[in-house]
Amino acid sequence: MEPGDAARLGPERVVRALPPRLLLLPLLPLLLGRGLPAAASASSSGAAAEDSSAMEELATEKEAEESHRQDSVSLLTFILLLTLTILTIWLFKHRRVRFLHETGLAMIYGLIVGVILRYGTTATSGHDKSLSCTQEDRAFSTLLVNVSGKFFEYTLKGEISPGKVNSVEQNDMLRKVTFDPEVFFNILLPPIIFHAGYSLKKRHFFRNLGSILAYAFLGTAVSCFIIGNLMYGVVKLMKIVGQLSDKFYYTDCLFFGAVISATDPVTVLAIFNELHADVDLYALLFGESVLNDAVAIVLSSSIVAYQPAGLNTHAFDAAAFFKSVGIFLGIFSGSFTMGAVTGVVTALISKFTKLHCFPLLETALFFLMSWSTFLLAEACGFTGVVAVLFCGITQAHYTYNNLSVESRSRTKQLFEVLHFLAENFIFSYMGLALFTFQKHVFSPVFIIGAFVAIFLGRAAHIYPLSFFLNLGRRHKIGWNFQHMMMFSGLRGAMAFALAIRDTASYARQMMFTTTLLIVFFTVWIIGGGTTPMLSWLNIRVGVDPDQDPPPNNDSFQVLQGDGPDTARGNRTKQESAWLFRLWYSFDHNYLKPILTHSGPPLTTTLPAWCGLLARCLTSPQVYDNQEPLREEDSDFILTEGDLTLTYGDSTVTANGSSSSHAAPTSAEEVLERDLGMGEQKVSSRGTRLVFPLEDNA
Repeated sequence: MEPGDAARLGPERVVRALPPRLLLLPLLPLLLGRGLPAAASASSSGAAAEDSSAMEELATEKEAEESHRQDSVSLLTFILLLTLTILTIWLFKHRRVRFLHETGLAMIYGLIVGVILRYGTTATSGHDKSLSCTQEDRAFSTLLVNVSGKFFEYTLKGEISPGKVNSVEQNDMLRKVTFDPEVFFNILLPPIIFHAGYSLKKRHFFRNLGSILAYAFLGTAVSCFIIGNLMYGVVKLMKIVGQLSDKFYYTDCLFFGAVISATDPVTVLAIFNELHADVDLYALLFGESVLNDAVAIVLSSSIVAYQPAGLNTHAFDAAAFFKSVGIFLGIFSGSFTMGAVTGVVTALISKFTKLHCFPLLETALFFLMSWSTFLLAEACGFTGVVAVLFCGITQAHYTYNNLSVESRSRTKQLFEVLHFLAENFIFSYMGLALFTFQKHVFSPVFIIGAFVAIFLGRAAHIYPLSFFLNLGRRHKIGWNFQHMMMFSGLRGAMAFALAIRDTASYARQMMFTTTLLIVFFTVWIIGGGTTPMLSWLNIRVGVDPDQDPPPNNDSFQVLQGDGPDTARGNRTKQESAWLFRLWYSFDHNYLKPILTHSGPPLTTTLPAWCGLLARCLTSPQVYDNQEPLREEDSDFILTEGDLTLTYGDSTVTANGSSSSHAAPTSAEEVLERDLGMGEQKVSSRGTRLVFPLEDNA
């Protein structure tokens, strides 16, 4: 490049973030060769060029080493946060402290580290002054810059408002601990959502399936529109009082309503599980939160896809509205189908191959097939959260039965550990982001309005829906349950992940800041008040997961099995949703034998003309076992058994024999029994008398 070329390029082709040494390279030969003869000047210029090239390479290597060191420090920071959180959790469990959950601890430690990084470290990099590029009318995702004949590539980080050009983050360490939002969606969310489906307690979930679907679908939609409309009124108020400095549309308010409607009562559910709270209440809260996340993310995508025709792209348009509804239904159904199909394919592979002879390969395949469901759905334009959720449910129902004993244990523990680490990582990052995120927009009016809106939105869908659901339920949802569900509407990882995914505009930045504060408040205050609220609402604790709620306040309960009242049937079967009762027979007679080694032989359930197909699809183990039902099926089908009297650790049967038994000692054993994942044979159960004992612990 000649010296005159730099002048002809003009300042518009220079990038603001160019290192200072690169700006001086074109002038270096002129400075070194000034005042010398032509030959000497040329020789000196060549030598100087070689020296500058060597110095540049050395500086580049040092920068790469420094960047690698900062990356290691940032990752080490989060690992130390998780380590400290785990040790504190152990201390809290040892001391039986329940006022603060592990996620709240992770947020506190994240806040502390965020303060240290923000105010305890100095700027380690500088920027050149901003230069305008007036010849281009749009931003480029990648920019190649020619500096002295060398090309340098720069990528787009995002738009910066004119008022914040001089306050761009110049601390490399703070930039390193700020993750790409796609990391949350593609790496951290899949194990959390999959574990929710894989560890689902089918018995209590399907008993309350109709209510759970109503709360998850109708409730989330009602909450979204109530919060969105209330926040639109708050935005109008902010505009009147002069606290709105940029555009904030009605669709933005609806998007915020969808984001903040994603409940995550992880703190409450952890306390419920530890105290063995009422199983129906646990099932309602857990089932709602699992499906609610899926509905919220699809609903937010549908709102983003709302594009009315005409010049005003934010006005109401009926055609665009129904198009968004169609997009919602299409994305949800497509994601559901993709997740279920992936689970079915995995079940068939595990059934018709000898992978169970190699547990390591079996576990690896199970892990990869499960995780790929999320990425496959995202790549096809669907929602990975919905797909991986129903993949987990399908894997637990079918594939799990085909796995070897080692793989069953490994898969449960693997996803449990991944879920724990990913969830606590996200909550640690929340605390960190309060001080390291550079695009916060704090608006007191918007924040207060959001708290009021989520309270009213939660109440507007819990109480009315519970009233209508009780009209058709045998076991009513009591007022104490409704109050507890209202109280347990915490916000967590999903709301945070949805809010941080897009923070380009002023409205989205305000939503993110408000969402972060709402998560802090609900996890610390509401999560910490769960135990006193259980006591105040007189909700049962210390309940056996297999024990059904008592019909009255007597000192014991009778669960009918055999006897004169057998016609009334098992309570679980009565309370199961009608949709599930219709589905169960088809699943037990056809799908279970096709996809697993259990169930009746297909030769007895399929028509005679399908005999060849039935023999091909039925595994030899079915003929060897000759067991029509597995243990999880006995939760929904009446069985014959002896009259069993249970008191403490002793069991007395009708024939006079007695035995001692120990209660499940771990959550895994309870989960294994509820999901029918154990190796034990089906045990017949009849009438059981349960005398509640006082817990003096």
